[in-house]
Amino acid sequence: MKYIKRIVLALIFGISAFSQVQDKNKSVESKSEVAKNKSNLAVTPPMGWNSFDAYDCRINEKEFKATVDYMAENLLQYGWNYAVIDYIWWNPEPGNWNTPKRKGHPDIQFNADGSLKFPKDVTMDQYGRLLPSVERFPSAANGKGFKPIADYVHGKGMKFGIHIMRGIHRAAAFNGTPIMGSKATAKDIAEPFDTCNWCNNMFGVDASKAGAQEYYNSIFNLYAQWGVDFIKADDTMFPPYHKEEIEMMHKAIAQCGRPMVLSLSCGEAPVSRASHLIENANMWRISGDFWDNWESLEHNFDLLNAWSPFIGEGHWPDGDMLPIGRLSLDDRPHGKERMSNFTVPEHYTLMSLWSMAKSPLIMGGDLLTTAESTMKFLKNSEILYVNQHSTDNRQVIKNDGQAVWIATDPKNGDRFIALFNLSEKEKEVKFTLENEGIRGDYSVRDLWEKKDIGIINTQIRAKIDSHGAKVFRLTKVVK
Repeated sequence: MKYIKRIVLALIFGISAFSQVQDKNKSVESKSEVAKNKSNLAVTPPMGWNSFDAYDCRINEKEFKATVDYMAENLLQYGWNYAVIDYIWWNPEPGNWNTPKRKGHPDIQFNADGSLKFPKDVTMDQYGRLLPSVERFPSAANGKGFKPIADYVHGKGMKFGIHIMRGIHRAAAFNGTPIMGSKATAKDIAEPFDTCNWCNNMFGVDASKAGAQEYYNSIFNLYAQWGVDFIKADDTMFPPYHKEEIEMMHKAIAQCGRPMVLSLSCGEAPVSRASHLIENANMWRISGDFWDNWESLEHNFDLLNAWSPFIGEGHWPDGDMLPIGRLSLDDRPHGKERMSNFTVPEHYTLMSLWSMAKSPLIMGGDLLTTAESTMKFLKNSEILYVNQHSTDNRQVIKNDGQAVWIATDPKNGDRFIALFNLSEKEKEVKFTLENEGIRGDYSVRDLWEKKDIGIINTQIRAKIDSHGAKVFRLTKVVK
């Protein structure tokens, strides 16, 4: 077990980072009040990159900084500004052994009494707060944590995020480490029976125990000191739904003195919890782990449709990361190392659906080894405009091998219409405008092709490749 000198915290003044937005069936605050209470946080769907799809739990400081450099030079101008380090950053060599679950799974090994077989597997301070491994993140030495990396990201004009696992590390519970700001210890608040079913590092925290909120306050205060802007909190919704710990995270952010986007994983999130999620988080996974296969992509049409009533400023249903580009380096975390299995038409469908549904856009593939022919899907400013600025986003048709989504540009009343071919063959997909009360003459622009294609007044139609998509902007012709 590695320890750092006690970190002396400044006095923390609580701020409200998130609004208390009520369910769609209740009266809601005005848009101005919502915006004020959100502190301008995640006003539009967050856009960025996360290390998991490419690096699993193994990314190091050199690789992460190189990725940040690439983003700053090539993607930031299009709005891709969050760079996020995914899980198990406290372990010097996570998953160096194979388990029955998968190659290199980052479970820890422990003795019959609960102690760690290899204490070096966890880097932690005297208050049970996990710290980045200096073997992988050398700038974290001497108690600096992730602050030097956060400063590097901020220096590029971007925002920095980290992944955390719900709960408290089992090593802290075994050793009874004290909790900063409380007389309780980690052993007092830990629930050994409550462990993540796919990663055994953590125990759940009992919200009814003295010291529970103080523990969450202490780790988020530490993240605030580091300069963290984005928290991906995992194992929060996978059955069971961990209502109390989600609330403790929300409260901890509100008191830490630094606005942070709270992203909850993994899904599928229960729609019955929509009101609670809106009140406590900025984005939440509506799907299980999403990978590069057509069945998962097609399933997300139904998931995003079910969640479309809850799209709103500061709270975004999340279809998961974009598994495009080079994935699973060294055959981890999912399948063989490969370029995405999505076909070119499926790339169009993925980006069109995520944009029409206003899902957060978090790139998962390795930016350093992905061809420009794929990166072009991240650089279409007209498609990204739909994701960031459209309203009234919803699916209006999904049957007979096709789907149609529609949205509005609030600036000028233009309509966005996306046509999807879900069938196994090329086909013409069409939509009758009267079905949405769209009457009169409209000029049509193909957003993927970035070209105007003529005037229509009754129906929009396009021949589309199997599993492909088209997105159009319709502008009223004033006579």
